[in-house]
Amino acid sequence: MSGTDHDAQAEWGGPQPVMVLVSPQMGENIGSAARGMLNFGLERMRLVDPRDGWPNAAATATASGAAKVLDHVTVYGTTADAVGDVDYVFATTARGRDMTKPVVTPEEAMGQARAMIAAGKNVAVLFGPERAGLENSDVAQANAIISVPVNPGFASLNLAQCVLLTAYEWRRQSDEAEIARDQAEAASQLEIQKLYEHFVSRLDVAGFFFPETKADSMKLHLRNMLSRMPLTPQDVQIFHGMLRQFVRWKERDD
Repeated sequence: MSGTDHDAQAEWGGPQPVMVLVSPQMGENIGSAARGMLNFGLERMRLVDPRDGWPNAAATATASGAAKVLDHVTVYGTTADAVGDVDYVFATTARGRDMTKPVVTPEEAMGQARAMIAAGKNVAVLFGPERAGLENSDVAQANAIISVPVNPGFASLNLAQCVLLTAYEWRRQSDEAEIARDQAEAASQLEIQKLYEHFVSRLDVAGFFFPETKADSMKLHLRNMLSRMPLTPQDVQIFHGMLRQFVRWKERDD
């Protein structure tokens, strides 16, 4: 193994799977894979016996702004060494294999990876060389196979494309997880009701509900508007603070 191993999770942008490129043949594809990874927030790359050695000038030139991924690449002599510290391994392949393993899509694989990583596990994805993909001896070390649902008449994917697809699924599910967390932190109905009452009391003092014959309808629309808004508890507190400040301004003016 060469280089400095920066795979410690704390040094990266949160826990994430490691992308393992097995016997990559072209530096340009390594660089393109690095770009695809960084596009979607992945930075952990390992190489197994790269054909043209490492470091590789072509990879650096192609990586462009993703050089930070290549700066921390670790190189191994065998696939077994590269995944020796990994708890669960996915192997990407477009060819059928005479091996009994779970076969999943990139979406399913990254969903499983996210759950395992959240539980403190280390997960890796194997990508084979450009010409023929992973050898059976590499796939044998994987726990599951990732199969991309491509055109059966033209199933071959470029190495960088395959890495990009996997990285995209990881990031997409990360964003969905963030949205789910935001939704889980939504303000309660009681908090929204209290905010509505605060709005009504302050707007009433300001003479907003005019004419009086339309006051009930205006209050109903206000309550409905607050219910439609995806408010968090912090949002509610900010609104309360704003309403209290309006009153202080009025008291100073008086």
